[in-house]
Amino acid sequence: MSFRRTLSRLIGLEETLTHLESGAMAPGFTLKSHSGSQFRLLTLLEKGPVVLAFFKVSCPVCQFTFPFLQRMHERFANAAASIIGVSQDDARDTKDFCSEYDVKFPVLLDDSGYPVSNAYGLTNVPTVFLIEPDGKIKLACTGFDRAGLEKVTAELEMRTKVPAKPLFQHDEIVPAYKPG
Repeated sequence: MSFRRTLSRLIGLEETLTHLESGAMAPGFTLKSHSGSQFRLLTLLEKGPVVLAFFKVSCPVCQFTFPFLQRMHERFANAAASIIGVSQDDARDTKDFCSEYDVKFPVLLDDSGYPVSNAYGLTNVPTVFLIEPDGKIKLACTGFDRAGLEKVTAELEMRTKVPAKPLFQHDEIVPAYKPG
């Protein structure tokens, strides 16, 4: 992360770390999972909102974030919403990551050269997008962003009618932010 972005974050100025902001149309894609199944964004959106989480297996902030995304997946597994990971690594390393961090939601593989990551304008991982069924980006957060993940959870609760419940437990020590 650049000094300017770090300083902006520290003094409370809002600055997006992706090129795509709320209200922008999410680029469509078709990607395979680490197990070989094919997923298409348009098909996922037919079910309901999609939480799209980009990551690298070697990223410590991604490693910290993904158990909370798994918790989110467990809450909304029977609802009209999808939690989807997009890995910037190969199938073997991604499968190992999913096993180590007990990730049960679908994790897709960005192709060589990261065309999907580039289409979303990523500058850092993890980056999490909440995409509405109409294809518009509702929220985007970069790094581990506690408030951002709480907003994503609240939006999913509202859309899916899943009863409200905190994503983070009251006895957990969870920072407000960790840069990716």
